[in-house]
Amino acid sequence: MLKLTPILLALLYGLVMYRFSVWRTSRELDAQSTELADPMLRQMCDQMAAALDLPRIKVHIYEIDPINGLAAPDGRIFITRGFYNKFRQGAVSADEMASVIAHELGHVALGHSRRRMIDFSGQNALRTALALVLSRFIPGVGVWIANVLTRLLAARLSRNDEYEADAYAAALLTKAGIGVTPQITLFEKLESLTQARKGAAPAWLMSHPKTDDRIAALRKLESRWQISEPS
Repeated sequence: MLKLTPILLALLYGLVMYRFSVWRTSRELDAQSTELADPMLRQMCDQMAAALDLPRIKVHIYEIDPINGLAAPDGRIFITRGFYNKFRQGAVSADEMASVIAHELGHVALGHSRRRMIDFSGQNALRTALALVLSRFIPGVGVWIANVLTRLLAARLSRNDEYEADAYAAALLTKAGIGVTPQITLFEKLESLTQARKGAAPAWLMSHPKTDDRIAALRKLESRWQISEPS
């Protein structure tokens, strides 16, 4: 039992830290967000709500400049002011903004926030266990190796979540009559919008899949659905 104590403590620490992070994020979002009122984007949200048989989909604007979308742990959907400004400037279409909202809805519907809490706590425990074992055989670098391996696992799990949310969004957008194309066109311009450097980090270490891979996955889904449609 004593041997398991550090691992159990790491598991508990990860859970507490995740809960604290959720609380802090929720407070920040409450203080720095307002409900989206744009009539064109509201119409897009109403189309998706009808496809989901929901009375409405509420979206908030998070008052920060970086271009991003966010699904909060409590299920609220946010787009950043920076992203909304790109829409107002004409750099992003209403359909493309709808694809961002649909993607974040996917994270909520698929329970990724709850899964992330379990993953975060489990990874913290795994890091501790690996560090204890590896440090016996490789003193001095065992902890570093444990950290790297845990980061690789976290990145892989995160990429899987992104693919799942992409697929959910593609299905929702198709059912709502918007289609998959806006997802693809947004991905094609995403690097220029965010000014990200292509290949800035190894794909296996990134928390999001490579853009080209995400586009390919969407095209594969679209092709499969077209084949399965009755003639």
